[in-house]
Formats: sequence, C-alpha cells, structure tokens
Amino acid sequence: MAGKGMRDIKRRIKSVNSTKQITKAMELVSSAKLRKAREKLDRTRPYFYTVKNTMSEIAENIENIHSDYFEGAREIKKSCFIVITADGGLCGGYNTNVMKEALLHMRGKEEVSVIAIGQKGRDFFKKRGYKINGEYINVIEKITFKDAKSISSLVIKLYKDREFDEVYLVYTDFVSTITQKPEVIRLLPLSGFNKTEEKGSETVQNNNFEMISYEPSPEDLFNYLVPSYVESLIFGGLVSSSASEQGARRIAMENATDNAVEMIDKLTLNYNRARQAAITQEISEIVGGAEALK
Repeated sequence: MAGKGMRDIKRRIKSVNSTKQITKAMELVSSAKLRKAREKLDRTRPYFYTVKNTMSEIAENIENIHSDYFEGAREIKKSCFIVITADGGLCGGYNTNVMKEALLHMRGKEEVSVIAIGQKGRDFFKKRGYKINGEYINVIEKITFKDAKSISSLVIKLYKDREFDEVYLVYTDFVSTITQKPEVIRLLPLSGFNKTEEKGSETVQNNNFEMISYEPSPEDLFNYLVPSYVESLIFGGLVSSSASEQGARRIAMENATDNAVEMIDKLTLNYNRARQAAITQEISEIVGGAEALK
C-alpha cells in the first residue's frame, strides 16, 4: 500500500512540475509583451491628452454651437457600450472586472447594446442575450490605429443613424504592473469638458483658455473633429487595456508558478515521509522475521 501511495505522489509531483514549467514560460512571454505594451502606452498617452485638451478648449470657447454630438441634442433612450476584454483567459480577474464594471453601468438603462472588442466579452454578452452591434476579435494583441479608426467609424455611423443615443467606452486603465483599474467614460454625446494636462504621472487642471476664431465655422470644425476625438479615446483605451491584460497575466502566471513550487515542496515532503515509513516497515518486518527464527 505504501508503494502505491508513493507512486501516486511521484506522479502528481511530475504533473505539477510540468504545469510549473508552462506557467513560468507564460510568465516570461507576458513580461516581454508587457514591456512592448508599456512602451506603446507611454508613446500614446501624450497624444491622448493633447487631443482631449484640444477638444476641451474648442468646446469651452465655442458659444451657441448646435451639434448632434452635444448632450441635449436628442432624448437618450438607447445606450451602447464598447467593452474591451481579452481574447483568452489565464489573466486573473482582468476580464471579470471589466465585465462587472460594464454591467454596473448598464443598470437602469432603457435599452442596451454592445460593441465587443475581445472574444471573452463577446461570448459573455452574447450568452446573456445582449444585442451585439459589432465584434472585433484578435485586435488587442497587435493594436494599430487602423483598428481604432474602424471601430470609431462604426460608432459614428450607428450614432448618426440613431441606432443608439449615447455610447460608453469600458476599458482597463494601466496604473502599474500590479494595479489595473476598470474605467467607464462616455464618448458621445459630449457634455462638459474638464481640461487636463499630463505632467509625468500627475494630472493638473488648467482653465486658461485663449479666445480663438474658427473657419469655416465652429459647427463644421467641431463636427469634423469629433470622429478624430472618438478615434483617439478608443485607441488610448485599446493600448491601455493591452498593457493591463499583459500585466494581469504576468502576475497571474507568477502566482501560479509560486503555488506550483509550494505544492511540489509539500508533495516532496509527503513523498519522503511515505518513503521513510515504507523503509521503517521493511526494517520492522526483517527484525520480526529474524526474531521468529530464533
């Protein structure tokens, strides 16, 4: 019986060790991808803030503008949520946290539809019967501005066609390697802007606007810039979510590897105890046999 137990423990140690090798490899891959994603995020954030601040300045300085993109231009009955998730799992609570945040903001809305970016989000909302206005799979791994432009074009078209009256972007803000925070921002319609400027990791308020004259007209310029503004926010959300996904996966795989090491240590201890017990039993049997021969 002891021999059978030892074989089971040895087999389990081998299985856990194989799992540890896989999780360690995935941790190294995620670390490499995270470095690239963070470099892209660092390059993208200044552009994101510049576009946001430019739109803020234009909106604050234009008076009596009439645009379908502004809050109050139409009654809000139908809402759309652009939800950015991963295409795969093994990244801790990353996907779950994003979808929970989306569901939280969907409460109380009259009619809700979804534009899903990532397979996990698409499957989640399809299974629950939500209307899917668009789905984008395998774009989060290798993000390009072309992807953001494609998504933005769909959003603007459906908004103009009154398929929905407001649209939100649900993404994960990359705070640090170990901290990722789900965020929800409203893309359309535009309400009050809050001008911000980025200085390192800090965000400061700046209300010193200059009076600007616009040609051919403020309305034409504003309607021309809004699609670019939406593209930029979606692209920023994609890049931030990509970095957050790799950070979450790296931490999840690091924890899995540590747990595997701990489990192997415990199993090895149990194996040694079982082996010692088997040796002791054999010695006892030999001694007992020798005594019987006397």
